[in-house]
Amino acid sequence: MANNNKAVVPEARMALNQMKAEIAGELGLANYENMDKGNLTSRQNGYVGGYMTKRLVEAAERSMAGK
Repeated sequence: MANNNKAVVPEARMALNQMKAEIAGELGLANYENMDKGNLTSRQNGYVGGYMTKRLVEAAERSMAGK
C-alpha cells in the first residue's frame, strides 16, 4: 500500500514522529517507531492517531486563545 501522506509543513515531521512515539509509549506500545504496525490492531493504531489529533487541536486552540 502506498503512503501518500504529505506533510503540510515538512519541517514538523521530526516533531510529529516524536509526538507519535511519546503517545504510543503512554498507550503501552513500547518501541513503536521500529514496530511492524501491521501486527497491531486497527484500534491500537487508531488510538495513536486519535490522541495525536486531540493534542494538536488542543495546542492550536491554546495558540488561538493566546495562552
